[in-house]
Amino acid sequence: MFSDPIFILAVVAAFGTLIILMIGIGGFAKGGAFNRKHSNRLMRYRIIAQAVAVILIVAFAYLRGTGGN
Repeated sequence: MFSDPIFILAVVAAFGTLIILMIGIGGFAKGGAFNRKHSNRLMRYRIIAQAVAVILIVAFAYLRGTGGN
């Protein structure tokens, strides 16, 4: 499982989503100019990264279920 490239990409995408989420939460907590300038952009990036992660996870589960490596 750890040698499967789709699994590795899914894990990287999930961690990327987590990093973007943490930056957004940190900016929201701090407030100020950074939050006003970047909050909507970070939310869009998080949604895109989350969609990619979900697609990769579903693809991995589908391929594992059908016997693909």
